[in-house]
Amino acid sequence: GVCDAVRGTTENVADKVAALRGQNRDLEKELARLKQKLASSAGSDITASAIEVEGVKVLATVVDGADPGALRGIMDQCKNKLGSAVILLAAVNDDKVALVAGVTKDLTGRVRAGDLMREFAGRLGGKGGGRPDMAQGGGTEPALLPAALEDVPAWVAQALKA
Repeated sequence: GVCDAVRGTTENVADKVAALRGQNRDLEKELARLKQKLASSAGSDITASAIEVEGVKVLATVVDGADPGALRGIMDQCKNKLGSAVILLAAVNDDKVALVAGVTKDLTGRVRAGDLMREFAGRLGGKGGGRPDMAQGGGTEPALLPAALEDVPAWVAQALKA
């Protein structure tokens, strides 16, 4: 029964369960902290692959092992690091693609994250949307992701010229 499961007796089983719940909370906090730390280091590493298009930095890349929450954190890091940029980050989890698009405030008059998201989530068999500076979405066709990411700079160039 429960007593065996938590290695306790009927008298102290409540304390044992409370202790386990406390441990669990601590582990969850630690996990969140490590995910945040991972996000900040990933942000600094991946910005190296940004390219310049029409004077704007464009970053379109896959972040391995990130969930949508982590992608948002990494997006913020990338925006801070790049200063003026259009960014599309992707992660593949269980055959689904999670996408986060970001556009720094100085560029939202020319390129909108929601438009970028609709275009590329659409190409991946999904959908998405959001604000001019941040959008989220996803797709169901991870196999199409590499080609889609390669097209982001050309899409941004078109958007900037429009």
